[in-house]
Amino acid sequence: MRIDNPLSSDGSDSPPLSKAPRIAARTVLAAAMAAGLTLGAVAPAAADSPYERGPDPTTYSIEASSGPFDIDEERVSSLVYGFGGGTIFYPEDDSQTYGGIVIAPGYTESASVMNWLGEYLASHGFVAFNIGTNTRFDQPNSRGRQIEAALDYLVEDSDVAHLVDEDRLAAMGHSMGGGGTLAAAEDRPELKAAIPLTPWHTDKTWGSVRVPTMIIAAENDTIAPNYSHSIPFYNSLNWGTERAYVELNNEGHLVTSSRNTELATNSLSWLKVFVDEDDRYEQFLCPAPSTGWFSPYSDYRDSCPYI
Repeated sequence: MRIDNPLSSDGSDSPPLSKAPRIAARTVLAAAMAAGLTLGAVAPAAADSPYERGPDPTTYSIEASSGPFDIDEERVSSLVYGFGGGTIFYPEDDSQTYGGIVIAPGYTESASVMNWLGEYLASHGFVAFNIGTNTRFDQPNSRGRQIEAALDYLVEDSDVAHLVDEDRLAAMGHSMGGGGTLAAAEDRPELKAAIPLTPWHTDKTWGSVRVPTMIIAAENDTIAPNYSHSIPFYNSLNWGTERAYVELNNEGHLVTSSRNTELATNSLSWLKVFVDEDDRYEQFLCPAPSTGWFSPYSDYRDSCPYI
């Protein structure tokens, strides 16, 4: 089933959220000038990432409902081994490969609950696999194993395996799927990024996770309260691991069930920076946005700078 993209990133000159997207390059230049060196003695700026996909981003382009790629989808039977099937969303452009992302649902949820997020990420140049679980009552560690099985399926057996770069994979999940995301990241340190969404897990200590992890929480979450879930998870992450804690103002546990701009743009930017090594998206993450009454964020913590 083809999904045409009604909007594209057209190079709008809308102002970015941050005016300092390339901190590292400017630090090198400042150091050289302080040492009295000529510009010719300054090392050249790092080359663009070979994994950049799509035009230069703007605030407008990432906040739009879809990105620059037309996308298609592939249904996967629930009879597949290791997880409960689902839907793969992917760019129609087959001239290049893309990072692969598995997105797991929460307790009692179906694979389709976050289709909006899978479609959004695919339209920005990822292969996004929204999976179902073996049963809707599977616990977080089981969901973590199913995320891993789905990642293997995506790169080895899916009809779009040729589009997926097996060295650039990430995991996401909501609630118990978010707890499963932490478990998968702990088990697979080779993952490039992990994004637990309002995560739930009985284990509160994740110091062995070495995968860059962004936890997206909701201020009014009463199912996985932040004081007993997201915040302890974030605080337990190893301080040598790139990490962020994003708390959405006035939102609840089920914020994932319909489109949320801040959830989408933070997820996209994190994946672009760590899966695609694309520093064009650092401007949307670092420095951290303001928080407070008039902000979409009630709390925001991170380990800036990134790459």
